[in-house]
Amino acid sequence: MTAPRRALAPPPFLDPPRETLDPARARASVIPVPYDATSTWVKGADAGPAAILDASAQVEWFDHKTRTEPHARGIITLPMIEHAGSPDELAPKVEAIVGGELDAGRLPCVLGGEHSVSIGAIRAAAARYPGLTVLQIDAHADTRETYEGSACNHACVMARAREVARTVQVGIRSLDASEFPALDNATVFWADDIRRCTREERQSWHHAVVALCTEQVYLTIDLDAFDPSIIPATGTPEPGGLDWDDVDGLVTLLARSATIVGFDVVELAPQPGQHASAFTAAKLVHRVFAEALHARET
Repeated sequence: MTAPRRALAPPPFLDPPRETLDPARARASVIPVPYDATSTWVKGADAGPAAILDASAQVEWFDHKTRTEPHARGIITLPMIEHAGSPDELAPKVEAIVGGELDAGRLPCVLGGEHSVSIGAIRAAAARYPGLTVLQIDAHADTRETYEGSACNHACVMARAREVARTVQVGIRSLDASEFPALDNATVFWADDIRRCTREERQSWHHAVVALCTEQVYLTIDLDAFDPSIIPATGTPEPGGLDWDDVDGLVTLLARSATIVGFDVVELAPQPGQHASAFTAAKLVHRVFAEALHARET
């Protein structure tokens, strides 16, 4: 397998003190993958990782919900994985890097880029954790077997995931007619149903999602799961999406009920004047790190 081509090291996530960036002591890692070859509408997701890293420097280190500072546990940022070929060729490159991070005992976070960057990461986690659940938070089902000639297109991510793991899908509200018959309605939480929940009922559906997950979970978050009023800067915004508390509350319960072995945040397509989208994405990454790392020590 050809080794991944890497760019110069990007700025570290959160811009933390240098002493926390020792790989030998780090408990987590960020893996930027600026890839956007198969997006079908608005391009720009290849600029997403850099925008998230840039915005992360403005995120406060202290997480008030866990009363911790995740960066103090060591979050290193790896060089960007650059790839100009097909998503089918990208998947093994990401798999190798993520697999190395898992083998080193670190919690990896892949920053996309389009959603196809998740395939290799999911495969790496599934190879190391039999019985893994892939929990998808997304507007789109992404269960096409092939799309535009590729089985690793961004529209095929969850088709590839269900080949190697159990899957649970949250926030779905857009799919092709060909995808619907193969969906397991017992493991799909439609955005329409979630939005009808009162704030008091929110905790109930969070528990229902987590109850379907196994002990180890890989979490994949496409930012278009959020309503465009919250994150408009994505290539395929879909109305009727989730709000911050929907996603943050689910992440909190998941981390405290199962083990998040890896995660990704994808599909930010930065746009002028929409810096809140990048900051929200960076804050979300910080929250997942905070909850997942804290849970590993309690």
